Amino acid sequence: MPVLSGCYYMKSAYHQMGLLSQRVPVEKALKDESLTDEEKAKLRLAQEVMIFAEKSLRLNSNGNYSSFVKLKQPYVTYVVSAAPKWELKHHLWSFPLVGSLPYKGYFHEADAKEEESELQKKDLDTYMRGVSAYSTLGWFRDPLLSSMLRYKETDLVNTLIHETVHATLYIKSNADFNERLATFMGNWGTELYYKHKEGADSKTVAQIQDENIDEHVFADFIGKEIKMLEDWYNQKPPRDEARRLERLQDIQKRFLSEVKPRLKTKSYERFPEVKLNNARLLVYKTYLQDLSVFEKLARKTGFDYGMFLERVKTL
Repeated sequence: MPVLSGCYYMKSAYHQMGLLSQRVPVEKALKDESLTDEEKAKLRLAQEVMIFAEKSLRLNSNGNYSSFVKLKQPYVTYVVSAAPKWELKHHLWSFPLVGSLPYKGYFHEADAKEEESELQKKDLDTYMRGVSAYSTLGWFRDPLLSSMLRYKETDLVNTLIHETVHATLYIKSNADFNERLATFMGNWGTELYYKHKEGADSKTVAQIQDENIDEHVFADFIGKEIKMLEDWYNQKPPRDEARRLERLQDIQKRFLSEVKPRLKTKSYERFPEVKLNNARLLVYKTYLQDLSVFEKLARKTGFDYGMFLERVKTL
């Protein structure tokens, strides 16, 4: 877990150790009568996915997700991001081991809200969100969490692969690269898993492919919008907050007219309703911008997962 001050470090370490102390083997969790049949099916699915991730995707499973923790809250952590109002630039926190990150996580929602309030007093845009899963980057054997079992099956598979990418390869102080790589490999790996499990012509594979296509469409759209907004900020317009908010709303209007009609799934149907600001836009940038770069590399390696990963490691 990232750290900043001594107090923050102590609280984070305390909660991390508390979380790990609650782990039970998946075999024991499968006998827990309080879990539904659907939740138990997802526990079994996770075991299959981790074997696939190690053998077929060449990822380092690190023994992750072989245990389970039932949380007492809906999310495992609450993450805060921030950015200046008149500049598309991450507000960064510096941590030992992982370097600079454009977000800070808390195990309790009240602590995250307090951090967000302090950042808003500094006239920063903020975005706080609950997180259902995270990776300790191989430092610990990460457990499956009850928050992860709320995902639909394909999203759970994607999340497990995404987080395992972080445990396999992590570049210090480069959150954008790390998250985009994990996003791309999570999408690719999920499609490959279901092709192996159900066949290339299955309905599940078709749905995943449609979702991946939509993600590329949205990533291309949001990348261009972020570039245009950066250019607008660089022109030093009058600092009229109403005009700035109108400019942000224009992005959502263009999404409705130019992008939504082209989408095959409901993956981004809530985008026009979200409270858009610089902090939230930069989260999209961190996870989605320039995914085509990884697509090109995958093509050059003949869509060989192991070869792709080895090429990425040399960057």
